[in-house]
Amino acid sequence: MSTFNLSLNHHLELPDDVFRLLRDQIYKRTGMWFADNSKYLLQKRLSPRARELNFDSFQKYFYFLQYDPRAETEFDQIYDLVTTNETYFFREPAQLAAFIEEIIPDVLSQKPVKKVRIWSAGCSSGEEPYSIAMLLEEAGWYSKAAFEIFASDINQQVLQKARRGQYRESAFRSTEATLRDKYFVREADGSWKVKDEVRNRVSFGRLNLYDEARVSLLGHLDIIFCRNVIIYFDDASKRVVVTNFYNRLVDGGYLLLGHSESLISLSTQFKLRHLKNDMVYQK
Repeated sequence: MSTFNLSLNHHLELPDDVFRLLRDQIYKRTGMWFADNSKYLLQKRLSPRARELNFDSFQKYFYFLQYDPRAETEFDQIYDLVTTNETYFFREPAQLAAFIEEIIPDVLSQKPVKKVRIWSAGCSSGEEPYSIAMLLEEAGWYSKAAFEIFASDINQQVLQKARRGQYRESAFRSTEATLRDKYFVREADGSWKVKDEVRNRVSFGRLNLYDEARVSLLGHLDIIFCRNVIIYFDDASKRVVVTNFYNRLVDGGYLLLGHSESLISLSTQFKLRHLKNDMVYQK
């Protein structure tokens, strides 16, 4: 009995050929690329799932993904397991200052109708779009214009968490206590829940950034936040995603990437703007 239990705790072996087939399927569907050195990551994260479905080898699991009618639903499970979602409130403050102090005034100056549409692409558990809503409130922008914030992710589990809007202390590592006390309620278990006035400012939906047809349904946008997301894509997929962003943005619209990300060698469609607070991309 003890031998059987021990074997259950061990990861299934992911053979090189099955790893390549599996990563190619994920790539084809999402544009996310797992290099050869990611084999152990996939093995570690997907092993418990394969065992849960009573497969004793990755070959059998992959066969299931190829031929079973439930495969599409299973790929949703895979995306949830292989995407990393490390984030917190008010991340990259210089960029957020540029957004509030420079980008919003510029966008509004070009509009006869004072309505701004913002997309948080790859929003993870919701810290980014809620930060955007809180900053707009703090700066008094809601009294001057209408704002629509749409937030999306491919991972259904983090979207559920985002909609719930309940967070642990680690999410507040860059948050002033006064802001936290103003926009969150302390729960009995020690967590913090975002107030409805903030939560109602954001709508969430599941979206694959690689899916041009679905992305096009968003219509025209003024500002896209996609921070620390395209690092998961190879260059070919990054170009697809960036083109999708370009097509959705109005002329003069803004694309805000993470500080470690750049469009160099990927796209000449955007110009790099050196603002007072930060550097951002503009269509």
